[in-house]
Amino acid sequence: MSLTRFQPGHAQSVALMMLATLLWSIAGVVSRQITQAQGFEVTFWRSFFTALSLAIGLTVATRGRVWRLSEFRSATLWISGVCWSVMFTAFMLALTMTTVANVLITLSLGPLFTALLHRLLGGQPLTRQTWWAIALAAIGIGYMFVSQVQLDDGHHLKGMLIAVCVPLAGSVQWNVMKTRQVSAEQQNMLPAIFIGAVISCVVTLPPAMPFNANITDMQWLALLGVFQLALPCSLAVWSSRMLKPHEVAMLALLEVIFGITWAWWGAQEAPSDSVMMGGGLVLLALASNEYFSWRQRRG
Repeated sequence: MSLTRFQPGHAQSVALMMLATLLWSIAGVVSRQITQAQGFEVTFWRSFFTALSLAIGLTVATRGRVWRLSEFRSATLWISGVCWSVMFTAFMLALTMTTVANVLITLSLGPLFTALLHRLLGGQPLTRQTWWAIALAAIGIGYMFVSQVQLDDGHHLKGMLIAVCVPLAGSVQWNVMKTRQVSAEQQNMLPAIFIGAVISCVVTLPPAMPFNANITDMQWLALLGVFQLALPCSLAVWSSRMLKPHEVAMLALLEVIFGITWAWWGAQEAPSDSVMMGGGLVLLALASNEYFSWRQRRG
């Protein structure tokens, strides 16, 4: 079966998206193991290894068909690619400027942005339980946000403002991707991830010079590029075929819980009690939304 034609069911899509968030969530703890590379260099090398692994993987999986000119003629593919590049770049820059919890909590604004944009673009009205789930998640995120915002020298605030670019770009990305994939003959959005990685490389290369990464740093950065970005982003693209944009964004909130836990365990960035409580509300929102969605499909 062709890689780009694989069609998972709803339950499989949820599982794929959860796996994607688990892999995304290792960014914080892995980035804390990097000792020499900083800022734009970290972003450049992660995007470089993402582009390299996707170039190899897509070529093998599609026997080179993915590189046909016809695959790259759609404006929506390039819009999606630009969104990916913004997410790739802003996320890693923010991680080098503030705590893992601050970045991930800011990213959690995604479901609200995605749902509102989906509605503005003429999508189906959101169900009552989805709005309640978004509200509950927002309360949990806000509770964590208040406890985590640090305004000591403005450095943390700057990092969080950069991090806001990620959910903004993500809301456009998931809605654009869903619009394109409605057409059966235009389902392959995997090249957009490659485009995003290449754009990120081009943008971050000049400020990344001169390179300071040592061999150990390069190994960690390669791990980020392949297993924290290329693979989970591909899984997210597959799962988005069966999931609505706001469902994708809601499931992506699991990255907050996973990421804070990884950082706590592997980088000694212990979250406060308020972060734990807020995270519990986010999980409750996710679980309730999926449960009621399942009940509706069964009905």
